[in-house]
Order: sequence, then C-alpha cells, then structure tokens
Amino acid sequence: MLELAIGIILGGCALGAGCAMIAGIGPGIGEGNAVGAACEAIGRQPECKGDVTTTMLMGCAVAETTGLYALVIAILLIFVAPKTLVNVLLKALAGTL
Repeated sequence: MLELAIGIILGGCALGAGCAMIAGIGPGIGEGNAVGAACEAIGRQPECKGDVTTTMLMGCAVAETTGLYALVIAILLIFVAPKTLVNVLLKALAGTL
C-alpha cells in the first residue's frame, strides 16, 4: 500500500515535470517568428536596423522567461516535490496508526 502511494507520487511528479517542459516549445516558436519578422523589416528598411534589433531582443528576452519559469517548475517537481509529498504521506499515515 505504501509503496503504491509513493510510486503514484513519484509518477505524478515526473508527469508534471514533463508537462511543464512542454512550455519550452512556445518561446522557441515565438522567438523564431520574431527574428524572421525582424529580418524582413531590416531587409525592407535597412536604416531602421538599430530600432528593430533592440525591440526584437527585448521581445525575445520577455518570451524566454516563459521557458525559464517552466524549467524552474520542472526542476522543483523532480527534486523537491517528491520528498516533500512523501514526508506528508508518512506523517498522515503516522497520525492514523
């Protein structure tokens, strides 16, 4: 019984970490579109290169934070949450005995 509960906790944490890392796809696609659009804009008006590049880099930095937040959540789910949840389970079982 206890082994099954711990296995469910570990499996849930691993599944949650995998789902969190799906958020890493969004910044990659968004940044690719932004760079492509910036290259087109610079190609059409080369004199605006500085403004376009600055705006593009700021947008890419903001978009990248989504991927970094997902990475932090995944790391917490892999390394911190299982121990915490297993301790909660053990305390709950100790209280019922």
